[in-house]
Formats: sequence, C-alpha cells, structure tokens
Amino acid sequence: MRGLTIAAACVLSPVAIHAAVPAADPAEAAIRAAMLASAAGWSAGDLDRFMAIYAADAIFVTGNGLIRGKPAIADNYRKSFAGGANSRGQLRFDFLDLKRIGDRRILIARWNLSGGAKTESGMTSLVFERRADGWKIVADHSS
Repeated sequence: MRGLTIAAACVLSPVAIHAAVPAADPAEAAIRAAMLASAAGWSAGDLDRFMAIYAADAIFVTGNGLIRGKPAIADNYRKSFAGGANSRGQLRFDFLDLKRIGDRRILIARWNLSGGAKTESGMTSLVFERRADGWKIVADHSS
C-alpha cells in the first residue's frame, strides 16, 4: 500500500507544481487573437477588419518616412485591397517575442505573405497599448 501511495504522489506532484506556475501575461492572448483577426482580414481582402487592430492615433514607420493616424495608414495599404481580395496574398505572422514595457507591450514578429504575385517576408515591431476597445497598435515599424 505504501508503494501505491508513493506512486500516486509521484503522479500527482507535477500537477501541483504546474498549478503553482504563474499565469501568463493576460495581454498576450488578447494581442495574439487581435493579430490573427487582423491577418484574417488582410487575407480576406477586408481592409477595415485588417485595420481594426490599429489605434486612431497610431504611427507607422516606413522606408519613406512616418505615417500618422489610422486613416493615413489605411490609405497606405488600400492599393493592395481590391475586389474582395488582397493582391499581395495571404498574411501569416510568426510571433517571436512579446515584452512588457510598463503598461504597453512590444511584439516582435515575422510577417509572411504567400499566394500573391510573389512570396514576401519581413520583420515587424509593434507597440500595443490597452485602450477602451482592447489592445491596439500605437506604433508599427515593419520592414
């Protein structure tokens, strides 16, 4: 009987240890979900759905300079969205790191486009801030 008790303790111990592990950053799940929804909007050719993740006062760093505000950022992307599709293909993100910076989060990810005229890939650094309507991108630097 003592052997059974020791065996049961060994089986149950990992559960107790696992339960003691602190919960992950609650922002992470919300940010990941928002990113996946944004990518789905891109892939479906739905600019509004793609842009829903951006704050109204977001900034976007491009090779040509700084774009200020969600409407201007949307205008930058608009040429890719036509006829219910995106001419650049399907968007997927590979999440590499999410860091807490005070009340904000910075997501480092690789973006991937496939199925368009050419396969494209690059890096993005996105600063998220918690707003009344959820976690929103306030700064985007993608290359």
